[in-house]
Amino acid sequence: MTDKHLYKNSSALQNLSLGKNSEYKDHYDASLLQDPRSLNRDELKISADNLPFVGYDLWNIYELSWLNSKGKPVVATAVVTIPFDSDNLIESKSFKLYLNSFNQTQFSCLTEVQERLTTDLSKVANKSVRVEINDNLDKFTDKLGTFKGHCIDDLDIAVNNYQFTSDYLQDIGGNQIVTETLYSHLLKSNCLITNQPDWGSVEISYTGQKLDREKLLRYLISFRQHNEFHEQCVERIYCDLMKFAQIDSLSVYARYTRRGGLDINPLRSTNSIESVNNLRLLRQ
Repeated sequence: MTDKHLYKNSSALQNLSLGKNSEYKDHYDASLLQDPRSLNRDELKISADNLPFVGYDLWNIYELSWLNSKGKPVVATAVVTIPFDSDNLIESKSFKLYLNSFNQTQFSCLTEVQERLTTDLSKVANKSVRVEINDNLDKFTDKLGTFKGHCIDDLDIAVNNYQFTSDYLQDIGGNQIVTETLYSHLLKSNCLITNQPDWGSVEISYTGQKLDREKLLRYLISFRQHNEFHEQCVERIYCDLMKFAQIDSLSVYARYTRRGGLDINPLRSTNSIESVNNLRLLRQ
């Protein structure tokens, strides 16, 4: 079993503002950003020089505001894309505190805000981060979407274990080779620090031995009381499936519900991906 206790002595966690009383600053302060990345990668025995996947961490920002050159408030949304191979991820509470620091800060134009965000986030991630800002809220063209493929949530199974285990994936692959997409809305884990619930939906697209859907669903449900960050859970799902099934290609894409005006949507795949389908699910 892998859980919170594995990280209890991590200095990266001890130094986080997450789970602690915080001063909410409303003037720009880039130092608020924090950045643990390697925590579960060490446990999964993967590192920057042997990552078995490509992908992104896709963030949607719904609470972004600053003052224009005349002191008038501007409100906007934004999409931030962080590469899978960045040295660091962005911790969500620190991201929220950082974004709050824009609230009473004057900027000459939207481009200046975008450049500031891009520079600061890229510096923390130690990789080029893409930032897209929309300050015209009446020009919102995105619509609610759904995952493609087959939902496995309708399987009529009895469940009596909610502690994470990869044992459910033993012998998950069958003899038939298929290309298919399966998804579930039953993904739930808990914040590594605060133990607050993280609700998500996960889409698994693959080519390889046909997966036993009941085993897969039991495995996903076993995250229900598991403590890890969103990105860590997705990487664990990816690595476990590659370990236990004969898979030629695999993509694991999770869409998590928002907290503090942010939602995090990690994607990990064997295939090079130029852009992420930023569909918005009903719960988001």
